[in-house]
Amino acid sequence: MVQDVIKSAAADMEKAAAGLKRELARIRTGRANAALLDEVRVDYYGTPSPLSQVGTIAIPEPRLITITPWERKLVPDIEKAILKADLGLNPSSDGTLIRVPIPALTEERRKEMVKQVKRHGEEHKITVRNIRRDANEALKKLEKNKEITEDALKLGEKEVQDLTDRMVKQIDDIVHAKEKDILEV
Repeated sequence: MVQDVIKSAAADMEKAAAGLKRELARIRTGRANAALLDEVRVDYYGTPSPLSQVGTIAIPEPRLITITPWERKLVPDIEKAILKADLGLNPSSDGTLIRVPIPALTEERRKEMVKQVKRHGEEHKITVRNIRRDANEALKKLEKNKEITEDALKLGEKEVQDLTDRMVKQIDDIVHAKEKDILEV
């Protein structure tokens, strides 16, 4: 039963770390990244569709994203959707291909983004700590109901703490890597 609680906590903590990676992929660095456009929705026959479902996204250069729509008439809709997403990007097209240049970041903007990354990291660490608290409460409930011994409770709490420490370190590593990526000129 102790292992079930720990496995559940580990799975939830892994989801928190994966969620952080997804969130940080959307934060713009000085380089092109297709994940920047993940949240962009294009009106496709009345249905808001992800950009990746209405065209091909490519990164031919470090500071350029190109989008080749599958239907030519979508070009203006895609441009509007990118502008409306408020990503600080200005798309331009030649009628068939949309180019989205990634502007270099100012030092001030880089520092703002690093703060944002740290804030996201801290939020996910709080999530991991909340998962730890829930797991410890579940273990204490098992011990109170005499389903596990006091020794098993202590060992379980130690395992949960070790897991929490590993996940917090993993989150710190993810945040540090993103900071380095943002500050790279």
